Amino acid sequence: MVAVFLAQGFEEVEAFTPLDYLRRCEELDVKTVGVTGKMVTGSHGITTIADLSLEELNLEELEMIILPGGMPGTINLEKSEKVQAIINYCIVNNIVIAAICAAPSILGHKGILNGKKASCYIGFEDELIGATVLNEPVVVDHNIITARGAGVANEFAFALIEKLLSKARAQKVKDSVLWQEK
Repeated sequence: MVAVFLAQGFEEVEAFTPLDYLRRCEELDVKTVGVTGKMVTGSHGITTIADLSLEELNLEELEMIILPGGMPGTINLEKSEKVQAIINYCIVNNIVIAAICAAPSILGHKGILNGKKASCYIGFEDELIGATVLNEPVVVDHNIITARGAGVANEFAFALIEKLLSKARAQKVKDSVLWQEK
């Protein structure tokens, strides 16, 4: 299962674009996970009902977790002890962790980015402790995928599909949404 974590104040585009594109891949099980309950409001006032609460998440089913950015969404993700424990579980079990915008800072603060390449929203570079920070839209370094922000949510989603399935499957989704390379 792919789990898209939704904390109060999450950036909607960074959560819903990967959610939508990944769900177009019928072979994937993709769920939203409410960090403090199933009703979650994003940073731009869009309220959604998550598929699962943190308590309902079965860690043994995880293939990937997605940490959207946004403020105060990133702060709320980071201060959740349960989210921190799930990130630790992913590291120990070699599960893909994807973070976009400010959310890669959570990984930097945990020391997960030591010796890795990463990207983030402008102004959060110093928070990616131990990383080689690249000015790239999306950076894939083994099982860590990071991206700059809402403006690259499409590219982020395609990179996630490519990591989980294949480049060909990502291209099929690109074609279905009439994506045009720049």
